[in-house]
Amino acid sequence: MYRRIHAALAQNPPIENFDVFKEGKVQNFFESQEAVIALCTYFQELLKNIKDLDEKQLQEELFKLLQVSLWGNKCDLSFSAGEDSSQKSSPLQSLENLLPYIVVNDMEKIWSLFVKAKKRNTEKSNVRVDIVLDNAGFELVSDFVLADFLLSSKLADEVHFHGKSIPWYVSDTTKHDFNWTIKQLQSANHMWMSRCGINWEGNLKKGVWVYHDHMFWTLPHDFSSMAGVAPDLYADLQKSNLVFFKGDLNYRKLTGDRKWEYTVPFHQALNKFHPAPLCSLRTLKSDTQVGLKPGQGEEIQASEPEWMVSGKYGIVQIDAAL
Repeated sequence: MYRRIHAALAQNPPIENFDVFKEGKVQNFFESQEAVIALCTYFQELLKNIKDLDEKQLQEELFKLLQVSLWGNKCDLSFSAGEDSSQKSSPLQSLENLLPYIVVNDMEKIWSLFVKAKKRNTEKSNVRVDIVLDNAGFELVSDFVLADFLLSSKLADEVHFHGKSIPWYVSDTTKHDFNWTIKQLQSANHMWMSRCGINWEGNLKKGVWVYHDHMFWTLPHDFSSMAGVAPDLYADLQKSNLVFFKGDLNYRKLTGDRKWEYTVPFHQALNKFHPAPLCSLRTLKSDTQVGLKPGQGEEIQASEPEWMVSGKYGIVQIDAAL
């Protein structure tokens, strides 16, 4: 459907670059202002003391920002059928209450991976993180904050973002959304929002943040087909130390969109897709989930039959094996 919309516009040159979903994405961003201000303020205060944090404190801050990025994935206009899905309040205040709803929590493994990568890499070899983006709006801002934290904490040296080359699934991030969001933050009349926007524009100019889009992300292939269908993209991801895949659709494409048994290992469901260590940050909006403990899925199902499609539960699920 989204390719057909794009094709119809492409045949009418005056509107060939028109994004029919732009209005909804812009509205979502402005309706999330309170949450964006709270997150930018928290992050700028964190940056003042980041050099003084010990390893345990750095780990705690990483875990917080991973969770903010995870729950930011609730802000999905395709899931809400275009209804308001903005983030109204500061997500930082509710992280502790949301922790029990993370059904796969591999944050400790992510920390270990970063620690090992920094020890292994020399000054000539940068630690690279990739983020395969999902929604524009508040979720994108939460991804920016996570990316900036990784650089500022010296856990990573460069972050590569991957967006969609055409408007996709209503609120998915395009290059225009990416640049527009940074410009909006830069010009905001809130000090910390503006500071974030200015810093992030600087990261792009310095080349420590890089934006990519590739047509593969909007093709109907599982990611296990990437090496054959888009070998250039697969080879690029192989340069990464860790690839974050945001959101539900990316998870469905990672796992072949099959109705797996809950306990099937994530590594197996990936069907030999292993360009680099990878992690899914996803709130559940479809009935595909692997890597659960025996009986875990059935226990939740008994009390909440709609748990896999409600967006209430989330995962931070890593596959580090290559």
